[in-house]
Amino acid sequence: MEQMTLFDRELPQPLAARLRPQSLEDYAGQTHLLGKGKVLRRLIESDQVSSMIFWGPPGVGKTTLARIIAGRTKSAFIDFSAVTSGIKEIRTVMEQAEQNRRFGERTIVFVDEIHRFNKAQQDAFLPFVEKGSIILIGATTENPSFEINSALLSRCKVFVLHALTQEELTMLLSRALTDDRGFGMQQVYISDDMLRAIAAFANGDARTALSTLEMVVLNGEIDENGAVTVTSETLEQCTAKKSLLYDKKGEEHYNLISALHKSMRNSDPDAAVYWLARMLEAGEDPLYVARRVTRFASEDVGLADPQALSVAVAAYQACHFIGMPECSVHLTQAVVYMSLAPKSNALYMAYEHAKLDAVEQLAEPVPLVIRNAVTELMGALDYGKGYQYAHDTEEKLTHMQCLPDSLLGRQYYQPTTQGQEAAYKKRLDQIMDWRAKDKVRTSEKGD
Repeated sequence: MEQMTLFDRELPQPLAARLRPQSLEDYAGQTHLLGKGKVLRRLIESDQVSSMIFWGPPGVGKTTLARIIAGRTKSAFIDFSAVTSGIKEIRTVMEQAEQNRRFGERTIVFVDEIHRFNKAQQDAFLPFVEKGSIILIGATTENPSFEINSALLSRCKVFVLHALTQEELTMLLSRALTDDRGFGMQQVYISDDMLRAIAAFANGDARTALSTLEMVVLNGEIDENGAVTVTSETLEQCTAKKSLLYDKKGEEHYNLISALHKSMRNSDPDAAVYWLARMLEAGEDPLYVARRVTRFASEDVGLADPQALSVAVAAYQACHFIGMPECSVHLTQAVVYMSLAPKSNALYMAYEHAKLDAVEQLAEPVPLVIRNAVTELMGALDYGKGYQYAHDTEEKLTHMQCLPDSLLGRQYYQPTTQGQEAAYKKRLDQIMDWRAKDKVRTSEKGD
């Protein structure tokens, strides 16, 4: 008899693996795709699944959903990693898929992190996708438009998966405490506030949420009856964060981003950097902060310093490339830049005023003069008649009417004199002055 060693023992699976949903009914999140009557659910239920790409952040259930689809559609499932596999492995998998097809069985090939494949590796899938040997399901955290070959992408439907909401994560954590696959077989005392704190800490990632719950339970205080009590101290130690930064409604999350935004708006770099540090050290996603700074660059700086948007986008890219903690300095650079930049909300106000008119007057027709006559009928209906090509004029300006009649004279963009926007204001004033004088000249010629 062969002796069993320590390494022969079957190690317990992590909580996230034990609770992996087996059906759509157990699946958390993505209701915009999997809710009753939604497109992806209908495709799965009608067994009409074709090759697709799941695009979304980590921990939202891309692999799980692919497995559920394979089970629901009674297909063979091959899990494939773009990190460890090359063209040789792809060919081996394709041979297996071809064999399955000959026996009348469909094969779903799930490729995790498909964006890591180079062009040659991605192209190796093409002939098998085209002739239906496989149903390819790729998962990526990157924009497929930039990371996946156009030939392969054109043969796949892209579905965008969203980060789970705090409410969805809290429900998932509650289920883990009652499910026998989780902690349902033991008594665990943990407050609802702590569950919500874990959900907030996970920042949309179900895997992180379940892993954190598992850690705090395993490190909880055990009484003589075997019941586990999770304290706030345990939670703080296991997350290495101050749990007080997250209140039960997640309000502090929004308070902190508001404080950062308003400090930058008030040109206070010290306060802005402090609130930035508070957010990052509390575990906030740096990409979330970078997105808010990018919004600020146009909402509160705008054309007063057009370079602000470039700085913000560059900071986002840096965060994406290297992550925390290294990217904290890039965000600091962007936040200080925004704080010291001249301020203008003229672009924000321009859109808000235009939005009101757009919503209230949705049926306003496009003036005929700026319509595109792409057919003979459109030409016969005077589409584009009288159009003036600005580049043909000396001033590169015309007096052509581009707004609907009901909105004639509206001026949504009201530039300030702050920073570089003063130059844009001067240019706009010159344009409006020229048009006013040209209108008078045209009128006098008509008389």
